[in-house]
Amino acid sequence: MTEKINAGTVLIKVGTILPEGLQLDSEQYSKGWKLLKNLDGKGLDRKISEAGWTLFFIANEVNATAVGSDLEKTTRRAVKKVIAHMKSERFNCLEVVQVAGKRFLGLPYVAVSAHPRHIQESMSLLHSKWVAEWDRAKLAPA
Repeated sequence: MTEKINAGTVLIKVGTILPEGLQLDSEQYSKGWKLLKNLDGKGLDRKISEAGWTLFFIANEVNATAVGSDLEKTTRRAVKKVIAHMKSERFNCLEVVQVAGKRFLGLPYVAVSAHPRHIQESMSLLHSKWVAEWDRAKLAPA
C-alpha cells in the first residue's frame, strides 16, 4: 500500500548513492522514484548529516496541479508532474512542502508544491563533471 503524499514527504531517485550503512525504508512510487516511509525531510537531513554527507535544499519551488475528484489519484498525477520537472534537473531527491485540494468553478483539483533536494558526499553542490558538461555545452556551435 502506497503511503499518502503530504507535506514533508520525501521522494528519492532510484539508484541514488547513499552513505554506506544508511538504511532507508522506502517503497516504489513511480518509475524511477521511491517514497521514503516513516521519514520526513528533517529526519532524512539528520541521518545524512550523521553519516558525514550533505542533503542540499534547493530554494526553487516546483509546483504542479492536476484536475480530478479522487484526491489520492489526483495527488499522484500532480506529483508525477513535479517528478517530470525534476527529470530536467540534476537533483536526486525532492521534498513535498504542500498538498492542497481546491476547487475552481466547481472543478476539484490538487496543487502540489515541492523543493528539489540533493544527496551527495561532497559539501560543494557543483560537481566538476557538471561544470565540464556545462562548459562543453557553452562551447558547442549553435
